[in-house]
Amino acid sequence: MTKQLEKGQSIQIRVDRMAHGGEGIGKAEDGRIVFVRGAAPGDTVTATLTKVKKSMAFAEVASVVEAGEYRTESSCPAADAGAGCCDFSFVVPEKEPELKASVLRDQLGRVAKLEEIPAIHVVDLLPHRHWRTRVRLGVDSQGRAGLRKKGSHELVTDEVCTQLVDGLVDGIVGEGARRFTPGSEVIVVLDSQDKRHVVESRKASRGRRVETITQVIEGSGTVVETADDIDFSFPATAFWQAHGAAPDEYAEIVRRMLAGTVRAGQPPVGWDLYGGVGLFVPALAESLEDAARAVNRGESAPTKVISVDYSPAATAAEQPGLSAYDVEVITNKVEKVADQLIAPTAVVLDPPRTGAGKEVISTVAAAGPARIVHIGCDPATFARDVAYWGAHGYEVNDLVMVNAFPGTSHFETLARLVPAS
Repeated sequence: MTKQLEKGQSIQIRVDRMAHGGEGIGKAEDGRIVFVRGAAPGDTVTATLTKVKKSMAFAEVASVVEAGEYRTESSCPAADAGAGCCDFSFVVPEKEPELKASVLRDQLGRVAKLEEIPAIHVVDLLPHRHWRTRVRLGVDSQGRAGLRKKGSHELVTDEVCTQLVDGLVDGIVGEGARRFTPGSEVIVVLDSQDKRHVVESRKASRGRRVETITQVIEGSGTVVETADDIDFSFPATAFWQAHGAAPDEYAEIVRRMLAGTVRAGQPPVGWDLYGGVGLFVPALAESLEDAARAVNRGESAPTKVISVDYSPAATAAEQPGLSAYDVEVITNKVEKVADQLIAPTAVVLDPPRTGAGKEVISTVAAAGPARIVHIGCDPATFARDVAYWGAHGYEVNDLVMVNAFPGTSHFETLARLVPAS
């Protein structure tokens, strides 16, 4: 007789595949699916059940009985101490992209309901360790800064994550580190000029759009990042890609995906939705201009780019490096203004982790762009959005998975969508 599963119970289980969220998936003796944190496909582990439901259960690895091909020694002391940073610290770095591509494929099949999934082109960003140029830290009641434990307000203050570039948190985390205001957050950035910026901040209150820098401790608090041969300047609290190699890689992929894009009967217009500081403005403008010039037998075809973002903390309007481009910047929510914009030739949208959603996708699709580049950092919401695109007559014909967060279960996906044939 199969023993009833209970919270706190130890079970032995073999993991067969990877789930979205970084857990391994296996089956218990009673047939229930078990999501095992800290396990990879091929591992046989002893796991402790942390939650038991009718059709599934959740567990954490207690010990490894037999390691699979994806498993290696943990690379991150902070994760070993419980920090929620490197949930793939035990995965062979070179095999990470394979696992992540399998998760993306699964989400596109189950959530987007794609019968035919395009080939996934994989880009593995290097380095795999010491790649993160910016980090957000919590501060405990004693003023010590550190990473939060997964699903907790507790901090790991004595160990440094191996994602961080060398020197990023010297004197900030660990023995002998300075103290900060209890309850605040500390943001540390090493920018493209090799200048370190350390600021204390307070999260935005309900109804406000921007968190407040309460104290600049080191540097100016205004970072300079170079990408696609353009210098961008913005507050340390504003969004920018964490992996030093990511911005240039994304811009290059966007250029390739938009090459040759034209829309008959109108000058080229690009929408840069959730555009932030304008990282994709050059790629969008130049790709459309080049395509229009080719069609017009060499005549110039200036491109207008409309960049929309809700956060005034990081806006293309403040970037001198974009002065060569015809950019109209709108500081508003995308869903509030998209139906008022000039019809686009192409659209690039890089929504937050929650995705673009049905309303935005419906509005963009109704505008009839010839090509869309949709960027997503969460495979589940990305797949949901792909389903919405399909319902509005667009299909994926190019798909790139970028391993932009090595040592973690996270990754970035870029898809080119075109009107369905």
